[in-house]
Amino acid sequence: MIQPVEDTYRFDLAHSQYLRIRRLGWLFFLGLILCAVIGVFSGIGLWTTYVHNFTLYLKWQDALVALSWFISFVSLLGSVLVIRFLHALREGHTAGMVTFEGKDTVTVRDLSAENMKSIFWIMNSAFWCFVTALVGLVPAILLGWTTHIPYPTLMVITTGLAGLLSLAGIVVSILAVVCILIGCLGGVSFCRKLGSSHTYQLNGQANMRIDNFVLTISYPGKPESLVDLNLLSSDDQRQLLALLHTRWVDAKQVWNPALGEEIAEALEASERLMQVA
Repeated sequence: MIQPVEDTYRFDLAHSQYLRIRRLGWLFFLGLILCAVIGVFSGIGLWTTYVHNFTLYLKWQDALVALSWFISFVSLLGSVLVIRFLHALREGHTAGMVTFEGKDTVTVRDLSAENMKSIFWIMNSAFWCFVTALVGLVPAILLGWTTHIPYPTLMVITTGLAGLLSLAGIVVSILAVVCILIGCLGGVSFCRKLGSSHTYQLNGQANMRIDNFVLTISYPGKPESLVDLNLLSSDDQRQLLALLHTRWVDAKQVWNPALGEEIAEALEASERLMQVA
């Protein structure tokens, strides 16, 4: 704990936790860059294997090239999010993960490694949306085969069916692309909030709870914050919980009537962990 000015208490991310999460972040970043490079060169390699003349149907090679380059695109976006999180992680280590200012203000950062899982699942959702868009275009790929069937009657029937399916598939593809675009816009907001600090007024509208050693703070009109207390050193954990209990009593227990019991349970858990260590 650091006390830069009177009645201000700052709790920084523990050095060991900082090193662990930073190491995971850089491994994730390097993996994403590797995926992006593989995707780019795979797309370039496929691009040179076929003729690029205009056709009324979609070539399956075009679909694979698009998939390869989309993987690169998503990987690069993911790497940007990881860099944003690593920057916030550095701030939490040097400028504080939890800061109490006076008796009625707290500033927190969510620096848990779970943030990287969130980045992965965002990328995963975008990938499967793009796969859905390609699946919707499969009938358009089939047109390239049905038009070359040597039997005229069979060719007309199969081409007609593929054409009808193409219309339905295009609708599915458009919806999937719209979802990707909406996700990209949401990703901008997610990037800004990733690991950023949030300040809350500790009045009657604030709500706090501790569950599984995670402090949750919610306030009307502001995003909910989760603070993993495991990221603090053992001494800082006990000092923060003691300070939080004092603030809770001074505030006449309006944040959460059961918070005192939750703080006591968290202190017991911290003591057990110290004995095991």
